[in-house]
Amino acid sequence: MASISARRLSKELKEIMNEGCPVGITLLKAEDFVSWQFTIQVMGESLYKDEIFTLLFRFDRDYPISSPAVQFVTVDGKVSPVHPHVYSNGHICASILGSEWSPVLSVISVCVTLQSMLASCKKKERPADNDRYVRHAPDNPKKTQWHYDDDTV
Repeated sequence: MASISARRLSKELKEIMNEGCPVGITLLKAEDFVSWQFTIQVMGESLYKDEIFTLLFRFDRDYPISSPAVQFVTVDGKVSPVHPHVYSNGHICASILGSEWSPVLSVISVCVTLQSMLASCKKKERPADNDRYVRHAPDNPKKTQWHYDDDTV
């Protein structure tokens, strides 16, 4: 019997294959129900115009009850965006990946939210505690207890 996670991811993948991804989002790899990769690009005028970033989604057996682990990764020389909520190791401080996660959210809705987060950025800079965080960060960003205090960037 397939797990809830596998059934849900199978459904999401089928929708992506049948309907495609929103503009600026491309599925790179979804060979299993453990990890998927997407590229995201901010459309229109933004600080990130013409930049493409790669997202790695890692799923545990409790998805969609629990959020996926999502981070920007370096692929083919493409690096993580310089953003006040993105650490240089690719970890993302975004409440929808933590305390505001809901099982109604999907992989695509996370991609769209992160695309929007980049589009609304007013200044390219790393989080103030980037160096300290990266030195001590766990491999899995879900193991970080984030403090969400700034949604203005």
